[in-house]
Amino acid sequence: MRKTDRFPVSGANSLWHVYKTVPFWKVVKNFLIIQLARYTPFLGIKNWMYRVFLKMKIGNQTSFALMVMLDVMFPEKISVGKNTVIGYNTTILAHEYLIKEYRLGNVKIGSEVMIGANTTILPGVTIGDGAIVSAGTLVHKDVPAGSFVGGNPMKVIYTKEQLEEKRASDPIYGMESGK
Repeated sequence: MRKTDRFPVSGANSLWHVYKTVPFWKVVKNFLIIQLARYTPFLGIKNWMYRVFLKMKIGNQTSFALMVMLDVMFPEKISVGKNTVIGYNTTILAHEYLIKEYRLGNVKIGSEVMIGANTTILPGVTIGDGAIVSAGTLVHKDVPAGSFVGGNPMKVIYTKEQLEEKRASDPIYGMESGK
């Protein structure tokens, strides 16, 4: 189960209550920053914008590819470790507005993580250090460190141990480690 806080609403669906949950001008500012950053080809400037204006925690040398869409309402609930790649057109959400409730959850992406293009990451998810998420994956639960996951619904394709074994027999990885 994802780690989210649940807030019930009555009457109209929770999206009709949106500006009771997040200030209108915060959403406007976040939207403008995110849209500008989506098209910015300079990774350092993009990370600076996210850190300064959106209050996100982002490690050094992390790369957000073109068109990555961050949560417009609660980007400060997203943290990304160092030297991680977030692939083209990935969406990272920290909120869900449903019929009878809305949910908020932190998204924690570790260091040295590879997120493939067109992936959607739902609120309340942790992706462990060194994990690989295949393109087009719906990340609806935690991803163990070092594992390779993919699909919809997301499944573990290789555990950390299986991936290490596979890499040990690959001459390219052997060259990197000096073997």
